[in-house]
Amino acid sequence: MKNTPAFSDAASPAARRLSSRLETVSPFLAMDVLARARTIERSGGSVIHMELGEPSAATPAIIREAAARALSAGRVSYTESCGLQTLRARISNHYRQAYGVEVDPSRVVVTTGSSAGFVLSFLALFEPGARVAVSSPGYPAYRNIFAALGLEAVPMPLNADNGWVMTADDIERLHKDKPLAGVLVMSPANPSGVTMDGASLEAVARACRRLGIWLISDEIYHGLTYGVASETALAFDDEAIIVNSFSKYYCMTGWRVGWLVVPESIVRGVERVAQNLYISAPYLSQVAAEAAFDAVEELEQIKTGYAANRDLLLNALPDLGLDKGPEPTGAFYFYRDVSHLTDDSLSFCRDILERAGVAVTPGLDFDPENGGSYIRLSFAGSFDDCREGISRLRTYIRTRG
Repeated sequence: MKNTPAFSDAASPAARRLSSRLETVSPFLAMDVLARARTIERSGGSVIHMELGEPSAATPAIIREAAARALSAGRVSYTESCGLQTLRARISNHYRQAYGVEVDPSRVVVTTGSSAGFVLSFLALFEPGARVAVSSPGYPAYRNIFAALGLEAVPMPLNADNGWVMTADDIERLHKDKPLAGVLVMSPANPSGVTMDGASLEAVARACRRLGIWLISDEIYHGLTYGVASETALAFDDEAIIVNSFSKYYCMTGWRVGWLVVPESIVRGVERVAQNLYISAPYLSQVAAEAAFDAVEELEQIKTGYAANRDLLLNALPDLGLDKGPEPTGAFYFYRDVSHLTDDSLSFCRDILERAGVAVTPGLDFDPENGGSYIRLSFAGSFDDCREGISRLRTYIRTRG
C-alpha cells in the first residue's frame, strides 16, 4: 500500500492566517544589536558590549551556593503560584528595612522576571483598548506588551523641559485630552538613568488617585542610584502596583525571577492568571532570590564599580561631542543626543558596531518618534571595557567619513 502524508489536503502554513500581533509587536533592537555582535565575535572579531542593561559581574557566591544546595537536595518542584512563602516574607521585610513601608507578605507575588510581572499587571488592571501613559523615551517592551495585549500605549514625551521625568501636569493634560486607564512610571529610568525624587513621585501618585487611574511603578533599578535615594511609589499610594526584579541590582538576569506588590483586592485574580500562564516562577531561582538579601556587601562593591564607570563616561563623553542628554543618577545608562552626527540612530549604531567594534543601542528602541537622534550607552560592564569602548568611539567619531 502506498503511504500518503497525513492531512495531505490541509492548507500550507503560509496560507493559514496568523495573528496580527506578529505585525504590531516591534523588534527589541538592543537584542538585535547583541545578535549581530555575537556573530562578529564567533567570526573572531572583538566587540565591546555597551548595548545591554546586564551586569557583567557574576551572581554573588551566596546566591549561587543557595541554589546549589537546593539542587543537590534532589527535588526541584513547582511552588505556589504566588511564590515561596519564605521569599515573599523576605521581600516584605525588604520594604520595611529599605523604605520604612509595611507590606503584608500576602500582597507579594513572585514572578518569572519582571517581564511576567508586567503581563500579569496589565491583564489584571486593563480591558482591551485601555489607554496607558508611558514615558517616551522609555523601555520598549512596555509598548510591545501593550500591543500584544490589545492595549494602547500613550507616549508622554520626556525632555530637558520636564527634567526627563513624568509630571502630574503631564498626566492631567493627557487624561483631559482622552481618558487614561493607567500610568506607568519608571525610576530610575531606562534609557535615561534619571531618578524621580520623592516630591515628583508623590505628585504623580496623587494625580493618579485623584483621576481614578492605576499607577504602575517599575522599580527594577532600585538600589542602583548615585548620590540620591530610591523612592518607592508605595510610600505615596498603598494601592500602586510595584514591579521589581532580582535582575539588575542583584545580578540575576538569567535566573528570571522578580516580584509584584499589588493591592490585597486583586491578589487572588493575579494568582489565578499566574496559575494558568506560568504555574510558578522557577523553584531554584526563588531559593536563590531569598539568599540575595544576604549578599548586600558584595552587591554594594559591584555598585561601586558602576559608579566608577559612570564617572569615567561623565568625563569622557563631552570630549567625544556626546555631552547633550540627561545625567544619570541611577541605573547604568547614558542617553545621548547624536543629532550632530546622524538622524538615523539605527544605521549609526550598525556602523559603529561594524567599524569600531562597539555595540550600543539606537534611540529608536526607546522612542520611535525622536530616537533617531539618540543612542544609549550602558556602563554595566567592567571598567576596562568601558575605557576601551570610549577609546574606540573616540577613534570612530574622529575618523568617520
